[in-house]
Amino acid sequence: MTAEPAEGQDHIRLSGLRARGHHGVYDFERERGQDFVVDVALEVDLAPAARSDDVADTIHYGELAERLVEVVGGEPVNLIETLAARLAEVCLADSRVRAATVTVHKPHAPIPHEFADVAVTITRRRP
Repeated sequence: MTAEPAEGQDHIRLSGLRARGHHGVYDFERERGQDFVVDVALEVDLAPAARSDDVADTIHYGELAERLVEVVGGEPVNLIETLAARLAEVCLADSRVRAATVTVHKPHAPIPHEFADVAVTITRRRP
């Protein structure tokens, strides 16, 4: 007997994905660029992959990382809120993903005070 997961209990997490982008409201941010750090948590039923032991039955996190890095390195946006929304769209492009929570960290944000982190987190669910 194989136990089925409770609704919303299975997750794939990818944390600390670092990529260079040219996002920000200031010209110097767009010209010089900076590193962004991305964390994603995908709500997905992992029972099929657990049964088959086949990567085709799950979200390939290496391929997901490549797509996310392409977005961070792609067309600049003013706000990391917009960047997070674009990254969530990438995650939800796979119909097996029920929901995606995306956090975008901007560790070198232009703040004239010492700070540990600036980040936004969004969650998007499949309708």
